[in-house]
Amino acid sequence: MRNILEMQKQLLPDLMEILKKRHTILHQIMLSDVIGRRTLALSLNMTERVLRAETDLLKAQGLIEIENIGMRISDSGRKLLEDMEPIVKEIFGLANLEEKIRKAFGLRKVVVIPGDWETSPLTKRELGLAGAKALLGAMRGGDVVAVTGGTTMAEVAEQLNPPANAAFKQNWFVPARGGLGESLEIQANTIASGMAKRVGAGYRLLHVPDLLGKEAYQSLVHDPNIQDIVSTIRQARIVVHGIGDATEMARRRKLDTAMIEDLQKDGAVAESFGYYFDKEGVVVHKMLTLGLRLEDIRKTDTVIGIAGGKSKAKAIHAVLQFGHEDILVTDEAAAMDIVSELEQKEKQQNSVI
Repeated sequence: MRNILEMQKQLLPDLMEILKKRHTILHQIMLSDVIGRRTLALSLNMTERVLRAETDLLKAQGLIEIENIGMRISDSGRKLLEDMEPIVKEIFGLANLEEKIRKAFGLRKVVVIPGDWETSPLTKRELGLAGAKALLGAMRGGDVVAVTGGTTMAEVAEQLNPPANAAFKQNWFVPARGGLGESLEIQANTIASGMAKRVGAGYRLLHVPDLLGKEAYQSLVHDPNIQDIVSTIRQARIVVHGIGDATEMARRRKLDTAMIEDLQKDGAVAESFGYYFDKEGVVVHKMLTLGLRLEDIRKTDTVIGIAGGKSKAKAIHAVLQFGHEDILVTDEAAAMDIVSELEQKEKQQNSVI
């Protein structure tokens, strides 16, 4: 398939551009559920006149439906997008990014979606959708699934729509750690319960703060109810987590200025599970908290990391360096920066040799 695509790029470059444009339009309509022509034109930086011509063609082909409230994708359009996915990844160069990252870090699977999480609301939704697909693809009956909090994970929960024949009644969703004391919608407890309801599974919650003092930790760690839920969390076969910038996460945890400065001095660039990593993937600080520990994560069968945005590239790279991921779901902006960093390191190594 790759050879055919290369020939088409050389002989029919205009055709490839048209295919990209129409795929992008159809894909954006799918992600939006229902969207007006003017709104879509603005999001695609396209004139309404040009967009009208394209959407009229898509409608004539039975790929979209146009109603008074806006445009929506048809069942035929949705199936076409699914069938086109491998081809589109080749055309956009995403398959190449996926393979480079997968090989570099020995991952089971890498999924790269087009765009930048930080600049496009639709990219945020697609990252959540890709993360949801990765989770559903890894789940089997009877699993315990541990999830972290954050805006990315909240989007994954929103997009979690299992097939009609899925049987997850014996599964359990649990929070990987305690709460950060932020908005309820992005707490790990909320996300775990939301995911469970969407797939018809059970859930258990951990009602403790993520950051604990020594006295509070000692008090809670011996509580029978806490011990019971923590035991369940540490039996998780699948862990799904976001990846954060170290300084941003330290501020979200309301760490004092001295602690944040110490993290920066130690070179912390990433945070995950309450652990802070430097650019080489070395743990430079860990929080005193209940829930999953690194030794638990190392024993977990499937660890799925989901994060996107150009500014997250260094953090994602650091966590990948640590080496406990199995599946990575990210966006094009972050993937390009990660691959660029890999290529620079390779050049440096070659120049030394």
